[in-house]
Amino acid sequence: MVRIAAARPEIYDLIDPRAELRQLASGFVFTEGPVWDAVTGSWLFNDIRNDSGWRWREETGAELVARPNFIANGMVYDRAGDLLVCEHVTSTVVRVKRNGDRQIVAYHYQGRYLNSPNDVVTRSDGTIYFTDPDYGRWDHAVGVHRRRELDFLGLFSVSPTGELRLAAPPDTFDQPNGLCFSPDERELYVDDRHGVYAFPVAPDGALGARREVRTDLSSPAGEENGDPDGMKCDADGNLWCTGRGGVWVLRPSGELLGVIETPEIVANLAWGGPDWRTLFLCTSTTVHALRTRVPSAKLPYH
Repeated sequence: MVRIAAARPEIYDLIDPRAELRQLASGFVFTEGPVWDAVTGSWLFNDIRNDSGWRWREETGAELVARPNFIANGMVYDRAGDLLVCEHVTSTVVRVKRNGDRQIVAYHYQGRYLNSPNDVVTRSDGTIYFTDPDYGRWDHAVGVHRRRELDFLGLFSVSPTGELRLAAPPDTFDQPNGLCFSPDERELYVDDRHGVYAFPVAPDGALGARREVRTDLSSPAGEENGDPDGMKCDADGNLWCTGRGGVWVLRPSGELLGVIETPEIVANLAWGGPDWRTLFLCTSTTVHALRTRVPSAKLPYH
């Protein structure tokens, strides 16, 4: 049975208290970047510390589909059904077609290479937004050690015509990471090293001034129990953000409804399944699934 810390009664409108956190596969190093492939009825995810891509389906379990895979991290399908992938090794956001063809979406800004794109979302009009921290340039297992060319860690957008823009001022973030839209796409949520922020989205895709949603999701210094990372929004507008101890379920105001406890650090999550009510969790060396009463916010590729 799933365990929920700091639970308010409203959390059980979203999750059955008898729901089970089901382990689907194990033996990984650090899983990330999950996305539901509705065409094949399977989950795609990455083992970023093992430079590999995986597919999980009920009939076959977990299957290795790519190694190396440029230390791919966040992934999402666009409205055409093509897979957008953030790659640490190449510092690039790429579009992967069903036939395997690769197209570059973004790799530099004003003549300088991006840091290491981390997570990516799409708007219904085709605009792409992605975060660009520098984890993929550190001297550790999720990147290639090399100097940065940009002097900031940013949030970018790519218009439907392919124009790359800086979406927020360069001094906005410490280490921008996960991001997702509200169901009506009027707000873009982005998390940073310690918390979650929201940006109003204008009809032309421009972002307004950020507001603080909540800033106490990280682990204390010296502890390794999870920090703000992957984030998704449900159909009711609630935020589900990975953080200290598991998945924090928040109202848009920042009110905490509960923390879904996970057996390991959870880095990312995504909804899928035929009814979009199965939450797939990347829990370090394992992956898990949890049925929810609420579905995902509608996405451009639903």
